[in-house]
Amino acid sequence: MTSMERGRSLLEFWIFGQVPREAHTRRTRMFTGIVLGTAAVVGVSEEESFRRISIDLRNYSEGLEIGASVALDGVCMTVVSIDGDIVSFEAIGETTDRTTLGDLVRGSLVNIERSLKVGDELGGHILSGHVMTTAKIVSIKGRGGGLDMQVESPSDIRQFIMEKGYIAVDGMSLTIGKVLEDRFALHIIPETIRATTIGSKVEGDKVNLEIDSRTQAVVETMLRMEVRE
Repeated sequence: MTSMERGRSLLEFWIFGQVPREAHTRRTRMFTGIVLGTAAVVGVSEEESFRRISIDLRNYSEGLEIGASVALDGVCMTVVSIDGDIVSFEAIGETTDRTTLGDLVRGSLVNIERSLKVGDELGGHILSGHVMTTAKIVSIKGRGGGLDMQVESPSDIRQFIMEKGYIAVDGMSLTIGKVLEDRFALHIIPETIRATTIGSKVEGDKVNLEIDSRTQAVVETMLRMEVRE
């Protein structure tokens, strides 16, 4: 692929919101933060070097194959086995330590998103499924069928959290409403509550966070420029 073709492929993605063919052929795993729905954990077992998590994906398993990528609460996981509607994944220690997957038990519900395919529309914002950290929900209040929520702003990613910017919370693409000193505010609409696990959350619960990669790139570039000056 020439540099011109590569540039056109990326432009197609950023401007028109479609997945570039280059990404598909290289099996790049990408998500949009538009959750398909929720699914129940039906089994968890602790193996010697990983945690095996089995989920009932009956509503989202069409065309799913071993080796495919599925986001569980925003964490990119690889399918290792399929037994009818039951799909299993293996999470290593780093994943369970850094995310909420280590807290899952039989009966837990998780947000589900399948990875992007060629021609899919980009509905939210681009996600890798690589969760940066977890944070606690500080407050939740009902508002006209929706929710006003405040989440801790971890110090290691705080510089990337900006008002009206994007952030993924448990795999949901959300717009940041307001940034406070040590937390940020989110406004959750009724449809998001219906389609995800967010409505079952309570104060003190942990959620997975992935910052917007474009925001991160801009901020880091500006910081490097400041250092050079």
